[in-house]
Amino acid sequence: MNVAAQQASILKKRYRRDKIARYVITAFGFVVLLTMVILIWHLFTQASGVIKTPSVKAQHQVAAPEQGKFLYVGDVSNGQAALVAGQECGIWLARMHDNQLTARDSVRRPCSHTLGAVTSYGQAYVTDVSASGQVRLLPVPPANRPLQHNRVVEPAVASEISFALPAGLWERQLGWQLTMGKRWIVMQVETADSQIIQWINRDNPAQIIRHEYAATQRIVMLPDTSQIVLINGATLTFVDQYDQRLDQVTLEHDITWADTIVKNRSLYVGLSDNTLMRLSVYNQAGVLRYQPTYTLSLQAGERPLAMASHASTNGLALVTDQHQLLLINRVSGDIVQRIPLAIQPTGVSWFDSRLYVYGGNNYLQMNINDMGGLTTFNSLFAPQVYEGYPNADQIWQTSSATDYQETKMSLMPLLIGSLKASSLALLIAIPLAFGAAVYTAYFAQSRVRDSLKPTIEMLEAVPSVLIGFIAAIWLAPLAERFLFSFAVFLVTLPVMLLLIALVQHRIAESLSGKLQTFAEVLFPTLGILLFGYVCVVWAPELLLLWLGLDDFTFFANAFEVPVGKTTILVAIALGLAISPSIYSLAEDAISGVPASLKQASYALGATRLQTLRRVVLHVALPGIVAAVMLGFGRAFGETMIVLMVTGNTPIADWDLLAGLRALTANLAIELPEAEVGNIHYQVLFLTACILFSFTFVVNTLAELLRQRLRKVANYG
Repeated sequence: MNVAAQQASILKKRYRRDKIARYVITAFGFVVLLTMVILIWHLFTQASGVIKTPSVKAQHQVAAPEQGKFLYVGDVSNGQAALVAGQECGIWLARMHDNQLTARDSVRRPCSHTLGAVTSYGQAYVTDVSASGQVRLLPVPPANRPLQHNRVVEPAVASEISFALPAGLWERQLGWQLTMGKRWIVMQVETADSQIIQWINRDNPAQIIRHEYAATQRIVMLPDTSQIVLINGATLTFVDQYDQRLDQVTLEHDITWADTIVKNRSLYVGLSDNTLMRLSVYNQAGVLRYQPTYTLSLQAGERPLAMASHASTNGLALVTDQHQLLLINRVSGDIVQRIPLAIQPTGVSWFDSRLYVYGGNNYLQMNINDMGGLTTFNSLFAPQVYEGYPNADQIWQTSSATDYQETKMSLMPLLIGSLKASSLALLIAIPLAFGAAVYTAYFAQSRVRDSLKPTIEMLEAVPSVLIGFIAAIWLAPLAERFLFSFAVFLVTLPVMLLLIALVQHRIAESLSGKLQTFAEVLFPTLGILLFGYVCVVWAPELLLLWLGLDDFTFFANAFEVPVGKTTILVAIALGLAISPSIYSLAEDAISGVPASLKQASYALGATRLQTLRRVVLHVALPGIVAAVMLGFGRAFGETMIVLMVTGNTPIADWDLLAGLRALTANLAIELPEAEVGNIHYQVLFLTACILFSFTFVVNTLAELLRQRLRKVANYG
């Protein structure tokens, strides 16, 4: 009884320990699954801002102080001023104090002066034109810098600019308009019989260029491209500051409205068919020309009034005469959202997520949430005509030196780069891995297999950063001469291995005992080394002799990128990295074919090659296909090799001799420097979601295909 009781106690303790271990292991398993779910949820949550529609959080209406009229509204919530035309020949600089818009500073002039407002790259100026035609531009000071004696307190963000109009011109003026660029100021003065266009150099206001046009001529000024546009019906005529005609564009419908945005790289025209067309600038032989890029439809009878572009995103805000605010992607021309307005707008300004629509003696302040939604499907995947480019293209260029620059976030160069590198890597890895797997699993003796298989599988443990380092330091400098040699070696090696296996088998049969095992290892090794030597030494010379060249410098002149940074070199390094993975799975699939099937094939009179082709490979096909797809998934998700070997140039080109940038390398390069939460950050997370989804789908399909082909092989 005591022995039975002790055994029962031992079994009970063992059962208790097993139960505790099962609970602990299950708990850790759930923790791992929960961690994966949280990571995936965070990944898709960060990218979800790109697919959300921008929304208006609030629409706060503010009245102008002193019963004035808004000329311009700066970022009032951030301390900037709103320019308000007062009742006593002055302009008030109204700022927000204690949640109220208060006019504390002003620019006052005699009533014979004419005051106005103009902006340049986010800096507001008060324009002061005296009765004699003397023009002064007074920069509005930043927050908490008051005016003193009607002058800006130093230091200011910009200096005062002054110049003179022709004698007697101002007395005859019926209207005027002033536009400021980085270098030039253009002032248009209308009279009863003509229009005077005056160009003033900002750095040297004494340099003035004047031209005269007809009084009925419609004109749009483009100082940053040193041009003006003459509008006649459906025709746009572009002339420079010296009145030299540069280009002419004729549209299908009459032009009813025209305006431009900061930098003047895009010109927007409203047409009589209720559409809005963008014309973007490009350089043709040193001449800046404008070309139509896209057209978007407006509502019936709707006419644009004013527009403003966002400083750091591709957002464009357009207000119309139907009390509407349109949020537009300025790259693709997609209308992202329409927002009804409570006032009749005359102008709009945009600062970060704060948008101000002003008109008359009121302005509306709106906070735009989910600005990542300004990024549309077309802007990410469809070819676009970007500013400065003559043709539609797909470009990834998220950084710019200045604000108000068009960002290019096409994902196609990154997708093409990843697919190009991983697909070509498979062309290199499959022959190597498959040839080695067939040899060790089918032709080699068991002793040789037991030695070679662990050795090759150990290569899988080599860090990819080491392979990338070797390829970048050693392989890239040799690429110009030996790229052809490497290609010949890697492509023809499986055939050479097959020939070596056939010859080696006959030689091994003539030997006995340990010599057979020794020959199994030594003969293939010497054959591969000799074949590699022949490819490296003789193949380049034969290529030069066939081409009739003396050296390989023609590569450097023929390619747009260094030969050491081409896709082929990346594919070589990437193919070598994934070969052990494909080899291990394919070798297991081939060696796992039952010996009875092979013996039955031999009994029916089939040769070893016939048995390999019609029996072994047929049965092992599910595992081989799964190995290839898993290798493709790893190549697609590889980071360090692609990052270190390629030039990381995002080019939407399938040319194998061009550079590339993969999705993974792009994440490693740009994510550490991206501002958390902005559109760039969200688009990077979108690329991470695409990367995760692609590898997940490929691995899932590999497993499903493996199971299906296994059933076909077993029962077919």
